[in-house]
Amino acid sequence: MLNDVKITRIYAGAVAGFGDTLSSDILDMTGFEGVMFIASLGDNAATGVITLTAQQDTDAAGGTMATLSGDAVTYTCAAADADNDLLVLDLYKPEERYVRAQLTRATANIVVNDIVAIQYGAMKAPVTQPATVLDSALLVSPAQV
Repeated sequence: MLNDVKITRIYAGAVAGFGDTLSSDILDMTGFEGVMFIASLGDNAATGVITLTAQQDTDAAGGTMATLSGDAVTYTCAAADADNDLLVLDLYKPEERYVRAQLTRATANIVVNDIVAIQYGAMKAPVTQPATVLDSALLVSPAQV
């Protein structure tokens, strides 16, 4: 799969907070069919509500980003859960070239560790990983050490 997907950290994280919307870096979907956004959460307070949505635009600068219709991924934290867990949203065949993830935090503190995007359905393989992927390896039927 490593040769067929592009893995990019598109949001570096946010300390505990609520009542705000966090927008990721913008991805160019040229050459890819879809993207999976994976938001990694940290230590979260009970009753905190987090919603992960996708946006798209024809402008690389994102000046007219529009939230996409359909199901958003929303979770309300109960006591002692959602710490260090994930929210995942898969966007297949967006209609515009540029996309980004957006997280909305409400009601109580939520920590966001980061958001990672996995672009898939590459039109040309192997895919070159961005500079933020320091190293990677593909193991094919490896022997035990």
